[in-house]
Amino acid sequence: MASAMHVHSVFVTKYQRKALDDEMLTACEKTTRKACQDFEAELKDFNGEKDHVHLLITYLPKMSVSGLVNSLKGASARNLRRDFTGRVNRAVMHGHLWSPSYFAASCGGAPLSIVKQYIEQQQRPA
Repeated sequence: MASAMHVHSVFVTKYQRKALDDEMLTACEKTTRKACQDFEAELKDFNGEKDHVHLLITYLPKMSVSGLVNSLKGASARNLRRDFTGRVNRAVMHGHLWSPSYFAASCGGAPLSIVKQYIEQQQRPA
């Protein structure tokens, strides 16, 4: 990849429900990694806790961060609802897995190793 654009993004579950476990996070990472490839982006790091996920993504300048993030949220929500029916309760979360908002920050100022270390230190549920 010729670009050096990096974004650290965080998706939070709707109402910050503690809906995610290790198996679901593993599936979410797999889906997100595949979706990134479809957008010519690369998922550099992924981790999460029961109510949110952190992603470190390298992407091309032709892609908007909002477009990339919304596509990743959509793909991961669809696959998690399909694969974990009953554990991701649409009624309780009013039809949505993720909160409509998200955090995204450019990683140009901090060394990527520091951002990766922060993501890896998340308290992933067992």
